[in-house]
Amino acid sequence: MRNREINNFLSRSILTTLLVITLSLSSSSITHAAVHTNNWAVLVCTSRFWFNYRHMANTLSLYRTVKRLGIPDERIILMLADDMACNARNKYPAQVFNNENHRLNLYGDNVEVDYRGYEVTVENFLRVLTGRHENAVPRSKRLLSDEGSHILLYMTGHGGDEFLKFQDSEELQSHDLADAVKQMKEKRRFKELLIMVDTCQAATLFSQLQSPGVLAIGSSMKGENSYSHHLDSDVGVSVVDRFTFYTLAFFERLNMYDNASLSSLFSSFNPNLLMSTAYYRTDLYQEQVEKVPVTNFFGSVMKTIHTDSAYRATSGKDSSWVKYDVTSGQSDDVDARRMTSSDPEKQVDHPDIKLVKGGGCPHADWWNAIVEKFQGIKNGDMIVNYGLVGMLTLVAVSTWQSS
Repeated sequence: MRNREINNFLSRSILTTLLVITLSLSSSSITHAAVHTNNWAVLVCTSRFWFNYRHMANTLSLYRTVKRLGIPDERIILMLADDMACNARNKYPAQVFNNENHRLNLYGDNVEVDYRGYEVTVENFLRVLTGRHENAVPRSKRLLSDEGSHILLYMTGHGGDEFLKFQDSEELQSHDLADAVKQMKEKRRFKELLIMVDTCQAATLFSQLQSPGVLAIGSSMKGENSYSHHLDSDVGVSVVDRFTFYTLAFFERLNMYDNASLSSLFSSFNPNLLMSTAYYRTDLYQEQVEKVPVTNFFGSVMKTIHTDSAYRATSGKDSSWVKYDVTSGQSDDVDARRMTSSDPEKQVDHPDIKLVKGGGCPHADWWNAIVEKFQGIKNGDMIVNYGLVGMLTLVAVSTWQSS
């Protein structure tokens, strides 16, 4: 009877300890904020037909801008609903311009189109955002973002009250966009998301958004149109929209190391020049736009940490931990803290967890094995899972003993 009481007491004590550790690890993992580690851009032209030449020019202009500011091609998803460069009406074959002076060919040698023509559909667009692709879709057509990603989503085309037309045959509605963004947030596909839309009544497309970390910019309010900027008499159609034209004018004054803020971009839009009222939705965005540089979304400039010595780390997968032998002539406090891998260049100190010197205690080897096991675990969620499994096991054992 006495032994049963002792066993129950020990089981409950261990169970309580594991429960406290599990809760503390869970709370720390929840409160931990992801760090901005990479940038992505999804640029979408939704319009077909020659008279929508300006929409393709809008998208290619943003494509050129984000590449110039540091986002590489492998992190840009470019979707063009039509190929104006190869259209039979194009007086300048294999070329696309956004200005009547024809100084800059937007459709140069370094344009990588990921979705073109009839591939640009609402379904494929939503699959790109949510990552719900078929197995045959290559990596180059996937948005491989994570919880540390800043994503720029730019869309241009014809739209109306809470919708944007694709291919002049189907529509992306505001609730479709909001649902896709919600899925992205739940699946940790972004840290911050900037949505920029150049279309008529663009502001209405953001009305259903509810996910935190989202910032939205539209070219026009409800009931307003979004207008083209100028006509190219040689091409025969308008070559750029006003909102995109003045956005490009802002960025042409910058380089990738400028600290211009999102607030300065917002204030650069003049309603008299746009002939519409630009709209900004910031209630879902936690940061102050006055302090956020535009390169957080339109570029890819990472913060650099300067150190006095070379960085040394261990991968954990391709290295095996071994211990230093502690001799009587060495300092126990220093050497017990030091661990080294089989690779002499991959050396790292762990001042927070000590290895126990063998020989003095019968449990030293057991303790060292536990330390090495936890040092090999890189993901805190795995520790939480182990704790839950152990807790359930102890609950079952204690229940069985008490019965």
